[in-house]
Amino acid sequence: MKYLYLIYVFLTIPYLVSAQTGKIRGLALAGDKPAAYASIGLAGSSIGTTANEHGNFEIDQVPAGTYKLNVSAIGYRAQEQSVTVRAGEVSTVKLTLQPQDARLSEVVVSGTMRETYLLESPVPVEVYTPKYFQKNPTPAIFEALEMVNGVQPQINCSVCGTGDIHINGMEGAYTMVLIDGMPIVSALSTVYGLSGIPNSLIERVEVVKGPASTLYGSEAVAGLINIITKSPATAPRLSADLFYTSHRELNADIGYSKRWNRASTMLSTNYFRFADRRDVNHDNFTDIPLQHRFSVFNKWSLNRPENRVANLAARYYYEDRFGGEMQWQPANRGGDQVYGESIYTSRYEVLGSYQLPLPENLLFSFSYNDHQQNAAYGETVYKGHQRVGFGQLVWDRDLGARQKLLLGTAYRYTWYDDNTPATESGEGESARNRPDRISLPGVFAQHEFKASDKFTVLSGLRYDYHSAHGGILSPRLSMRWAPNEDNTFRLSMGNGYRVVNLFTEDHAALTGAREVVIRNELKPEQSYNVNLNYQRYIPLGSGFLNLEGAAFYTYFTNKIIADFLTNNTQIIYDNLSGHAISKGIALNTELAFTFPLRLHTGVTLMDVYQVQDSGEGQKERIPQLHAPRFSGTFTASYQFRQLGVTLDYTGSVKGPMYLPVQENDFRPEKSPLFSLQNLQVTKAMREGLELYGGVKNLLNFMPRHPLMRPFDPFDRQVEVDNPYGYSFDTEYNYAPMQGRRFFLGVRYTLPQ
Repeated sequence: MKYLYLIYVFLTIPYLVSAQTGKIRGLALAGDKPAAYASIGLAGSSIGTTANEHGNFEIDQVPAGTYKLNVSAIGYRAQEQSVTVRAGEVSTVKLTLQPQDARLSEVVVSGTMRETYLLESPVPVEVYTPKYFQKNPTPAIFEALEMVNGVQPQINCSVCGTGDIHINGMEGAYTMVLIDGMPIVSALSTVYGLSGIPNSLIERVEVVKGPASTLYGSEAVAGLINIITKSPATAPRLSADLFYTSHRELNADIGYSKRWNRASTMLSTNYFRFADRRDVNHDNFTDIPLQHRFSVFNKWSLNRPENRVANLAARYYYEDRFGGEMQWQPANRGGDQVYGESIYTSRYEVLGSYQLPLPENLLFSFSYNDHQQNAAYGETVYKGHQRVGFGQLVWDRDLGARQKLLLGTAYRYTWYDDNTPATESGEGESARNRPDRISLPGVFAQHEFKASDKFTVLSGLRYDYHSAHGGILSPRLSMRWAPNEDNTFRLSMGNGYRVVNLFTEDHAALTGAREVVIRNELKPEQSYNVNLNYQRYIPLGSGFLNLEGAAFYTYFTNKIIADFLTNNTQIIYDNLSGHAISKGIALNTELAFTFPLRLHTGVTLMDVYQVQDSGEGQKERIPQLHAPRFSGTFTASYQFRQLGVTLDYTGSVKGPMYLPVQENDFRPEKSPLFSLQNLQVTKAMREGLELYGGVKNLLNFMPRHPLMRPFDPFDRQVEVDNPYGYSFDTEYNYAPMQGRRFFLGVRYTLPQ
């Protein structure tokens, strides 16, 4: 009888258990497709399963109760959903996984000089890939940066089309441009060097807004743009990108890479030609300067034990650029009969990095560049030659699980010579040429303390000794607080400095249109900055939304200002007897859906001005030129998957900005609100091959009256029928003088 009772108990246990348990049955989707083989589990338990190829799953014998159901799949954000299980019933759920936020795994180096994940960086860094810039193809990175919110490629000369990069309204001389962390594009090359960096060699572009002088030294006052080149070990075996426009612009980017057991190399070339003399506004001047340039870049990487770094790269760049009167010929170069601005630029660079074969992490980086420029601005001939050598040794070490220390020393030597009074000593017959030599050694330290998974503090200090100006100290402090993975706050404070060489940085100082006047001995500029940044990730039912907001404030002392207004024929330089301020807010949004639509928008509101002592205790507020109070960017991409077609709509909006006008100028002192918009269609052909085409400047916007008195460029008739005393001037510019144009291109990539 006892045995019969035990048999009865064992037979009824499964029934009793099943009566107190239930099932979970569901469907996991990845966007609008099944999340094949997704992992499903109950939080806090070992109960779980795997979805089949159709995304269906079922979990049996789940004890009655309320649970958190976790679902994860490669490439998608893990989802958690509450589910209630009732005894003897089947609970049905449906989950849609959102695409993984790419920034979670992106690695950046610019903010801290060491590799770190983007979302973990205490310093806010914006990252842009070539795919982003391909939505509006351009021949060089200078034009491509128009798509970055708060970054403004500014054309400074309406004749030769030279320009620089403004960040948050501050002039291009305050922006440091790096290639692989090396200060390659600076000083004399800021005017023309950016045009020679083809998109084909770029892996990504990192943008830091705000002073970065603690790590990178002088010039990184407004921020820095670090162009990370492709690694030869991972670059495509062959890549080609060619396009042609209805204005007869031809651009060709071709890259090749090769790998061996112990080394790999990448060769990238760029060729650009524009030879169409266009004069749409009928002022007898070329609207867009003629350009003929060639650039070649070669990079080598060695495979070393323990993955130690060993890279060496070299680049050569040549450009022939001309803008001027339509009848100008090379025989008129430097003459006073037909006005033209003709610039020949020849430049080569060498850069590399080598990790020492020691137990400690010691990285030595170096660069050298030689830049020669031969320019004729009307009858004024300018010949400049600059050599810059740079070396840096960085020691990086983890001090336990939560602290990191970075120590470094750097040395920068600049040699500069030209045919202007800038490199002349003595007067009259005793005058002789004396090239400018600047020695700039420095040391820096940075400490990172991760107090918890949510809070990180980064502190740094740099000391440089300038051979002409003495010691300069640059501290900074950054903090990151992330209460959860979807919310991140960053606060950065820092000090920046800049030592100025007007003749190498300001194109306006080189033109023949105005005389350069330097009132006093110029002192180095100092800036103090605070930046508050907030990032928010919002999962949506059919996608996700990334929000990034920032508030910035920069205070300048000893700011060097260029006065265009006091005298129509002069540019007067002096240290500001007061202070200058750049402040504003910026918002970036990224909206992606599970269906093939992706949107990016950015808006910047800023106020950039100078406060100058006007005498007797009075203060005068002077707005910054070429700094719009409002600017914005946008991109919208939609993919027709069945057709293999992608549609990209991109553009920028610029609010009114103050311009360099003359006294009683008939032209407005502020530019109008305008927008540059572009449309592109890309067709994916067979694997690795794409055809694309579209239209640039869809609204056909062009500035009015970019030149003053173009009929008298040598100012020979300023006393004739000229009651307001106007003189020829090329500085009144706020947008490219290039209207609507169509383009067609082909892109091919052959992987390794």
